[in-house]
Amino acid sequence: MTAVRRARPEDAAEVLRLRQVMIDSLLPGAPPAGLGAADWHADSLPVLTARLAEPDGDFGAFVVDHPERPGALAALVAGTVEYRIGRAGNPEGRVGHVFSVATDPQTRRRGYARACMESLLAWFRERGVPQVDLNASAAAEPLYASLGFVRKPDPSMRLTFPAP
Repeated sequence: MTAVRRARPEDAAEVLRLRQVMIDSLLPGAPPAGLGAADWHADSLPVLTARLAEPDGDFGAFVVDHPERPGALAALVAGTVEYRIGRAGNPEGRVGHVFSVATDPQTRRRGYARACMESLLAWFRERGVPQVDLNASAAAEPLYASLGFVRKPDPSMRLTFPAP
């Protein structure tokens, strides 16, 4: 059985490293948008460190330690509990959103992402979240489908404000 644990503040730099692994896998060869990776990591580190110190907050990150590199992480899954106006089937408006799933390239195909996802889904259930959303890459879709996720039509749009 894989040992999954809640990410701690001292894991913040490794969490950012694995997030970059995920970003790079989604957009191979693309230059980082806006800030360079080193810049956004430095800017994100104190905020992430503080969020990881909030055990009862709306942000959850679960990790597996790297088996060959002490202090490094092998896998990461992170998500948030969001509020939306209630509706039938979800009158309290709680929605889970998974936004980062990453495995160190050296430790893939060992079940670490699945174990982390199972921990995050249990965390959502403990908080009374009746639905969880995520965006799936084609490569990861079989994992999510095996956990019960189904593809939905997505009319999503995005607006990005220019940096000041």
